[in-house]
Amino acid sequence: MTKLLSVYGFLLFFLACGGDKDPAKLFDIQLEGNKKKFQQKQEVGIAIKNKKDIEISIPDYFIDGRQLTQANGKVILNMPTLGNKLLVAKFKIEDQQVEIQKKIKLLAAKAPEVYTYEIINTYPHDPKAYTQGLEFSNGVLYESTGKKGASTVRKVDFETGEILQQIDLDKTVFGEGITLLNDKLYQLTWQSGLGYVYNPSNLEKIQNFSYGESREGWGLCNDGEKLFKSDGTERIWFLNPTTLEEQGYIETVTNKSIFNMANELEFVDGKIYANVYQKESMMIIDATSGAIEGVINFGGLKNKIDKGPQWDEGNSVLNGVAYHKERGTFFVTGKNWNKLFEVKIRKKS
Repeated sequence: MTKLLSVYGFLLFFLACGGDKDPAKLFDIQLEGNKKKFQQKQEVGIAIKNKKDIEISIPDYFIDGRQLTQANGKVILNMPTLGNKLLVAKFKIEDQQVEIQKKIKLLAAKAPEVYTYEIINTYPHDPKAYTQGLEFSNGVLYESTGKKGASTVRKVDFETGEILQQIDLDKTVFGEGITLLNDKLYQLTWQSGLGYVYNPSNLEKIQNFSYGESREGWGLCNDGEKLFKSDGTERIWFLNPTTLEEQGYIETVTNKSIFNMANELEFVDGKIYANVYQKESMMIIDATSGAIEGVINFGGLKNKIDKGPQWDEGNSVLNGVAYHKERGTFFVTGKNWNKLFEVKIRKKS
């Protein structure tokens, strides 16, 4: 008798669907407090809203293909990466597998810490350089500059500001970030959908490459194995340095929101240091999760610049960060700045 009722209920379920035979439309994932934003590792009450009281199996929940630990009607959102997520519930009606989804935002567990800077040294910098990328290699500072008709890649003596070697990009492209890995120099362009690979010893171009899903070219850095690429969105993409194909991404988030202003990048000890576009600040991002763990306030640095004829109040902003491993210091500058600053980063007291 029980089995007959179960089958009868299943038939009623399909009749209730009317002409649409998608059973998922009869269910919804209910989250504690009807919230859509949660913190990493948060424990959250969860249930399936069953509009027709159809008998279903105990659901399993997944994010990014990983099954969530659940107990006592709660799941733990212990995901390695943060940002926009799709929460998936899977269960059965009789022998039919049903899958439903819900969009959520998974944010950092705590607020970013605030850091400040101490100037160690000040060096001359080419005020004509609309700086887009900086990186040290064997004591030489590599720099990329932007603007159509003025984009370059150059080697610089950081102590004197002397340009040791330079190549000009095609006048149709806008140069962006650079990074060096495995004796290759990689450079992005802004909206042309193209990147370049050079021989760092003589700046001879080796190849061009095209972007995949990433929208634009902004900043570049690397962790010794893969490239990280910002594109003006909340995403920082992983690129295979050999094929230049995009192989996933992280999304940058605080404990309150998803953030989309990462520009020039530098990788140091598992963290990505990223200029905040058009702000006097820099983010410290966990390169695995995307959590913004710190914010460096560079307020006041811009006031130390002598504003020459190339100065543009709206665009001559802080941009460019390079880490000097042997000295244990960061070098920062900006677009059309006449100074390059060597700084130490410390927590604000």
